[in-house]
Amino acid sequence: MSEKNQQFKEGETAQVLGKPEMSTLKTDIPETLKTGKKNPEGFKEIFNKVGKINIKPFVDSSKENMGLEKYGMAVFPGTQHEEQLAALERNGVIRYITGLDEFAPEIQLIKDQEQKEAIIYNIRSVVTHLEKMLATNVLDIEDKEFWNKVKLLRPDNHEFWSKISIRCSNDNVFLEPDKDPYDLIKFMAIEAGGFDLIAKSYDDAIARPQAPKFYLDKEVYTISAKTTYKRLRNKAAALLDEIANKNPTKLLYITKALDSNSASYKNSTPVDILYEILDEYINGNGVEGNKTRAAEHFMETAKLDMQTLKLKALVKDASFFKSIILKPDGMLYHTKTGSLMGRNVSDVVQYLKNPLNDEILTKLLSEIEAYWNK
Repeated sequence: MSEKNQQFKEGETAQVLGKPEMSTLKTDIPETLKTGKKNPEGFKEIFNKVGKINIKPFVDSSKENMGLEKYGMAVFPGTQHEEQLAALERNGVIRYITGLDEFAPEIQLIKDQEQKEAIIYNIRSVVTHLEKMLATNVLDIEDKEFWNKVKLLRPDNHEFWSKISIRCSNDNVFLEPDKDPYDLIKFMAIEAGGFDLIAKSYDDAIARPQAPKFYLDKEVYTISAKTTYKRLRNKAAALLDEIANKNPTKLLYITKALDSNSASYKNSTPVDILYEILDEYINGNGVEGNKTRAAEHFMETAKLDMQTLKLKALVKDASFFKSIILKPDGMLYHTKTGSLMGRNVSDVVQYLKNPLNDEILTKLLSEIEAYWNK
């Protein structure tokens, strides 16, 4: 089974043929071209540094994908998605998102003239390489008639560009842009945003409001990202050890602030249980499935002062026991007095820190601490 999608855009909007909805498709300058200098072999040097390059299925446990995310899959087993290169249509002129068009708006709008010239030069160096490999057409990068002498990779060569597509599944698709000219074309197009289903990096995939099915993975960046997370995780684990050994009460408040089962933890809950819950959270096995964000969130929470932490725990448990309720207007209210407290936990914490609201704070503490002391 396969799906073919040819995309066209008007301005910044892309319409997927056969679908009624509209989606935004961002165009960008490929990182390979941003060397900051003119170098006819620059793109080859970059490929030597990044290691293995492949297209991987994007799986994020925090983003629902028909239940497939639970099994580490982006699409159904045995299914392949095939997408054609996206194109923009403006005033009847179709422009494909290739990353190799020096006349594209994202290139022409660069204000730094030196940078613009370097990127154009690098585009021509890639086009020169591809023309020689695919059309035995030898070009001079500095030729004033350069694009008039390009045979295959002209921006308006619809017959060529309309045939460029990528087929992906749950298995990795390996690219060798330094060896295969068509892999180089696909690589440049992905980095330019030419395939809506494929993000140009894992970070880009995470940042998208609508998760893509796949992302471009470069070995060197993957290793770097893993190392960054490991360092972050180790810092979080060291901080967890320190708090568990020196301040069990703070450990309780942090657990209540971060875990979804907050109300079940009391002053009598063993430190080892709280430690285990937070260790699982740091490793991405809690309500925050992204490991990096989980470790960061833990450290941010752990660095809060005791008053703020206790109030966060108080507000969370007060909501569970209905001492604080959310009304249809989207605001949080104190149940007994009907006092408006804020829109979210942070607002309510600030409300309770205000000396003018000490009476409500005292009432909440007497109610909720009774549960904590059981």
